[in-house]
Amino acid sequence: MNCALCGSRASEFSVVHKRAYHHCANCDAISLHHSYFLSNDKERKRYEIHNNDVTDPGYQNFVSPIVNAIIKDYDKSHKGLDFGSGSDPVITTMLRHQGYAISTYDPFFDPNSKVLQSTYNYIACCEVMEHFYHPNKEFKLLHSLLKDKGRLYCKTYLYDKSIDFDSWWYKNDLTHVFFYTKKTLNWIKDYYGFSEVIISEKLIIFEK
Repeated sequence: MNCALCGSRASEFSVVHKRAYHHCANCDAISLHHSYFLSNDKERKRYEIHNNDVTDPGYQNFVSPIVNAIIKDYDKSHKGLDFGSGSDPVITTMLRHQGYAISTYDPFFDPNSKVLQSTYNYIACCEVMEHFYHPNKEFKLLHSLLKDKGRLYCKTYLYDKSIDFDSWWYKNDLTHVFFYTKKTLNWIKDYYGFSEVIISEKLIIFEK
């Protein structure tokens, strides 16, 4: 199969629970073979059972690295987008409580295409990029939605060679189909024209 991000040939990497994963030597991404992708209906039903209560302190703490970074870098005059906001947009809720102007977009729960016709100072993308069936198209879109010097704040778990992929818990979610390494993130930075990528344990920031 070809890599869904860079288009290079990806070789078989692992077969776990009868699901085949491939590795791309070019961008270093690991992807689930597309034949195992859930249908839109089944994918939505999986998301509907997620218990993401916006008032849950644990959920708020989980997204706090993105929220705190946005508050540090931007003020209430700046315009933001919560991309892949889900059924309970906790990042949006927390920022709006602080007086921030942030819109939401989610292909299943808030498919408002009008917000994709504007540009933003910052975009939050929390636990979303691992769900991308077409990461090449999604990162192109995200780059286009940012104003110059704008920032894309992402949160996902990265893979590295110290992790035993076959027993890695993060791949077990049936909606997690694309996995990134630090090399993958740097490939995205270079290919899509981001000026910088900052990678820490809890946060990934792309700057346009």
